[in-house]
Amino acid sequence: MTTEHVDVLIVGAGLSGIAAGYYLQTRCPAKTYAILEARSALGGTWDLFRYPGVRSDSDMHTLGYSFHPWQAPKAIADGPAIRAYIRETAETFGIDRRIRYGHHVRCVAWSSADGMWTVEAEVTPQAAREDAGARQDQDQGKQTVRFTCGFLFMCTGYYDYENGYTPQFPGIERFAGRIVHPQHWPDDLDYAGKRVVVIGSGATAVTLVPALARQAAHVTMLQRSPTYIVARPSEDKIANWLRRRLPGTLAHRAARWKSVLFGLYFYTYARRRPDTTKRMILRMAQQQLGPDYDVETHFSPRYNPWDQRLCLVPDADLFVAMKSGRASVVTDQIETFTETGIRLHSGEELDADIIVTATGLVMKLMSGVRLMVDDVPVDLSKTMAYKGMMYSDIPNLATAIGYTNASWTLKCELTCAYVCRLLNYMQRHGYSSCTPRKHDPSITEEPLINFTSGYVQRALSALPHQGSKKPWKLYQNYALDLLSLRFGVVNDGTLEFARPGQPVPLEGSRSRAG
Repeated sequence: MTTEHVDVLIVGAGLSGIAAGYYLQTRCPAKTYAILEARSALGGTWDLFRYPGVRSDSDMHTLGYSFHPWQAPKAIADGPAIRAYIRETAETFGIDRRIRYGHHVRCVAWSSADGMWTVEAEVTPQAAREDAGARQDQDQGKQTVRFTCGFLFMCTGYYDYENGYTPQFPGIERFAGRIVHPQHWPDDLDYAGKRVVVIGSGATAVTLVPALARQAAHVTMLQRSPTYIVARPSEDKIANWLRRRLPGTLAHRAARWKSVLFGLYFYTYARRRPDTTKRMILRMAQQQLGPDYDVETHFSPRYNPWDQRLCLVPDADLFVAMKSGRASVVTDQIETFTETGIRLHSGEELDADIIVTATGLVMKLMSGVRLMVDDVPVDLSKTMAYKGMMYSDIPNLATAIGYTNASWTLKCELTCAYVCRLLNYMQRHGYSSCTPRKHDPSITEEPLINFTSGYVQRALSALPHQGSKKPWKLYQNYALDLLSLRFGVVNDGTLEFARPGQPVPLEGSRSRAG
């Protein structure tokens, strides 16, 4: 098996991976790079999810790239439009030519002696035919390729692409109709004129319900507990006004910062005045559904706003579907599935031809790759996240993870730009490796994500921690991150640097040279 070397290896060709490619080729033009993508197309989340109505719940002025402005009038875009935008961006900047499709990374191993990562990926038969260096594993019928790189940039998101989360519902095997999970929506599913029950109350459920209601006989959103739901126009009138009156780049920057600042303001206000914010959100729902609707039962969560992510409904489409009678919300718990639907704890029965389990994601950081440092397996749950992108005692590795309270791309672009700053700093000073070390014993561990959402709580024990102080603290704040990642010093006393042939310093030592 032959081995190919690049300076930087990016894993994942979604929103983050394409951004990483752009920043590397513009800010580190001398660095060679490749992008490994497990699937057969770019787009990541936006290529995987194909359920009816799939869309963003962040505005495209911030979910889109700063270097390739979103031009369409709709700020809340659907999945196909976002997928086309990512593809257009990759083609415009030639990033698509660096992508190796059908390469599923399984194992990554760092060698301090060699100062590089070795990456092994399973490849599809087509990808193997295109790679003469692929090795056939006779025992398992799999083919493997190997890469080495000086820096590894994981842009794989944070959830399992292969499996969504479905609880163990009693009697689920009894249901005679069809059960589907939105993460793997079947192309042949005909729901026209059918009775559909969507289990869940998160972003996927509130997207599916109005989309299915256009053709289904009736759609019921069955929720164990409510979620905060906020309606807003799909078009941003201010952004469109700016686009008509200002030069393109200036209009985009103004629209982007308008969205950023409003998001920061609303999040801060909600956390400081949760009761007032809750009343405001419920009042807006009441206005949409009418004075007689029981908003308190169906739209008043037990938690405070932003303890979990708020759900966005563009143009109030969920409320419109409910007012039309084509959709409804039931708040109850499942006692058992039956042959014809679902029986609830209250005794009510929901008849269904199709049941959609919009019950969440399975978190899987770095796609579950096997991680080794100097032949020692790494347990990510024992590490601490440095600046939300690197991990204690793991050299030359970064991940692109977006915000939980704002657009994904805002944080990912900051991360990509910082990685380029770091690579250029290392090149100027002759360093070949950098490793985050936690030296301050007063820094205590905290959960990586302070969310009460089920998918987060189920995964916390397997995730890295954050720290109680910077640079280990995650602030989920674009303004603070901008100051830290764009203008803060690279050699901050937490990163330890080593030169070629020099061993990576042991934990507890420090390299402050340069």
